[in-house]
Amino acid sequence: MVIRELEFRGIRIEHLGMYFEELGALQRTDMFPYVYEADNWKGQILSEEEISFTSSFKVNTVQVRFCAKDDHALDELIKNYRYKTTRIGG
Repeated sequence: MVIRELEFRGIRIEHLGMYFEELGALQRTDMFPYVYEADNWKGQILSEEEISFTSSFKVNTVQVRFCAKDDHALDELIKNYRYKTTRIGG
């Protein structure tokens, strides 16, 4: 099993969990760490914190762990997950 942890900012944990479900996982826990499991991979939402860039600009930061059976499966999972977290400014 290979593991990689990433940090996401400015995305609610409810949405991050929904993205795991959209990729085929089932939610297994309802508290930190939130665990999502699929046939060949697992995702975990580990923690959420708020960080301040200025006194009035604050954003959440969420630690997410990805686990898969091999490097190829892990890269594919993260690629698909990042696609869902992409935000286009305008």
